[in-house]
Amino acid sequence: MTSERTCLVTRARSGPEQMIRFVLGPDAQVVPDLRHKLPGRGVWVTAQADKIAEAVKRKAFARGFKAEVVVSAALPAEIDDLLTRDCLQALSLTNKAGQVVTGFAKVEAAIMKDGIAALVEARDASADGGRKLRQVLHRRGGAIGMKPQVNLFTSSQLSLALGLANVVHAALIEGAAADAFLSRCRKLDLYRSGPSIAGDAADAGAAPEFA
Repeated sequence: MTSERTCLVTRARSGPEQMIRFVLGPDAQVVPDLRHKLPGRGVWVTAQADKIAEAVKRKAFARGFKAEVVVSAALPAEIDDLLTRDCLQALSLTNKAGQVVTGFAKVEAAIMKDGIAALVEARDASADGGRKLRQVLHRRGGAIGMKPQVNLFTSSQLSLALGLANVVHAALIEGAAADAFLSRCRKLDLYRSGPSIAGDAADAGAAPEFA
């Protein structure tokens, strides 16, 4: 069983997957350790941007490390960038594993085959194409209609990760790499929005949406 950690800000205890670990660099800089592998004593904060901002404001890192520390005022945004990069690297690996299809027609065909793990849409896409694909997903019904929908990234970010031009719509095919990507997306969504979005959608009988 994974040991729980205590949040510096809230004092609530949670599993490591719901938190972000920090260590001190050689220059006393507070460094986020997303993989929980960096050497040295670590302190933990709930993996939400507002909790990180509060930790910076309240000087919680100095108390946690019991030392003078250097903390970037932009730490919440820097962690968002790291989590985003982590997601896009995972998407690239998912593509290399053959578990990504792109383009409206191919995505629609993949939905009809029942084999998708999630629908991915650029957050700067036009509303029309995404709405049509969500309607196709909804019409499939059952488990396929409840597949997650990811709207966390711009078209340029998706295109760079997949090595293609003008990626707007994509679907993930079931597999371990796709699962790893979705796990990272959940963490980024939680970081930006708190625990409500995916959970509320599931409770309401709607497909989880990471946006």
